[in-house]
Amino acid sequence: MRESIPSGQLSGNVLVIGGGIAGLSAALEASEAGYDVFVIEKRPYLGGRVAQLYRYFPKLCPPYCGLEILFRRIRTNPKIKFLTMSEVVEVNGTAGDFDVTVKIKPRYVDIAKCTACGECAEICPVERENDFNYGMDKTKAIYLPHDLAFPMKYVIDESVCKKEECAKCVSVCKYGAIDLNMEEKTINIKADSIIIATGWKPYDATKLENLGYGKYPNVITNVMMERLASINGPTKGKIVRPSDGKEPNIVAFVQCAGSRDENHLPYCSAICCLASMKQATYLREQYPDSKVYIFYIDIRAPGRYEDFYTKVKEDENIVFVKGKVAKIEEGENGNLIVIAENTLTGEKTRTEVEMVVLATGMKPELSDVKIPLKEIKLDDYGFAFDVPGIYSAGVARAPSDVASVVENATSAALKGIQYAKR
Repeated sequence: MRESIPSGQLSGNVLVIGGGIAGLSAALEASEAGYDVFVIEKRPYLGGRVAQLYRYFPKLCPPYCGLEILFRRIRTNPKIKFLTMSEVVEVNGTAGDFDVTVKIKPRYVDIAKCTACGECAEICPVERENDFNYGMDKTKAIYLPHDLAFPMKYVIDESVCKKEECAKCVSVCKYGAIDLNMEEKTINIKADSIIIATGWKPYDATKLENLGYGKYPNVITNVMMERLASINGPTKGKIVRPSDGKEPNIVAFVQCAGSRDENHLPYCSAICCLASMKQATYLREQYPDSKVYIFYIDIRAPGRYEDFYTKVKEDENIVFVKGKVAKIEEGENGNLIVIAENTLTGEKTRTEVEMVVLATGMKPELSDVKIPLKEIKLDDYGFAFDVPGIYSAGVARAPSDVASVVENATSAALKGIQYAKR
């Protein structure tokens, strides 16, 4: 474990902003080539959005098959250091000589002392929405980010914790790991190059008023579906309707929910079609008598993924409907009516289903969270261009699947070490 709160002027060859799979891949490639690397991650754990998936391409295995390998490489690599709950607040200098200011938020738990025993959470009286599960359940104010978190350490949500007014967790912690007096800290890191791997976030589906998200409880998003199917998710892997916990036997997947739309995300996010087909197999495996409708504009399953598309199409209980969904209404007993036009037949359809999954697109974090670096250049959608000494990786660069993210993260690492001083 190489997370600690350093002090003074630090230096490394490469500084990576973002501890998701892109940032970790780039950091490990650079460090294993012999260069000193710092990883700055704003969440209290590493792994990013991939850690929230149930399965991922190309092998359709749980994400911790791959993430655990990365974490093992981090544990044994003295060249790589990481800081969670940290953000870059200022960058000065030029390629080969950057001066980066990093703000570290208080965790209120000493990671060197915390054993993740969980006694603090058992006694904590305050709850918070669980952002790891996209708000579908709750944790205590002091919580473990998720069951397989790295680092496997508790953290306190200062927005809901009553601190000294309560302090029950302090009294129960036999290891003295909880310090409610921790304060925000600022450090400086000298770096030769910077890799931006800030990742993505799901498009805000509440902006899609015609599709009923936030209005009808049984309209969910694709990222929520991943958590429902996950064994460490809010329902322990049981796919059920949010409104009543019922097993949904008829489910519609709505493609391009906000994507390829000039009023929302004008671009294709590249992975949504495959994600919906993958999630359709989750449902079919769990409920053999279930039926799935996939409403689409175009199906995009390039290269080696075409075989997966062909396999899914062969399932007679998965129906592909070429047509954009115009509206979703609520029917009886929490059911939903999907209103669309089949562009192949010209027929206007009303399909009653028990749950709807919106395939919302990938929005780059950089579109809203600006890195304080005047040299960085973004396109019209918020994706980053490379400039000398500053390179983008993963979905900070363009919408990508996991395999492509790892490939371009390796490319970013190779570019970054060109400026590194031995």
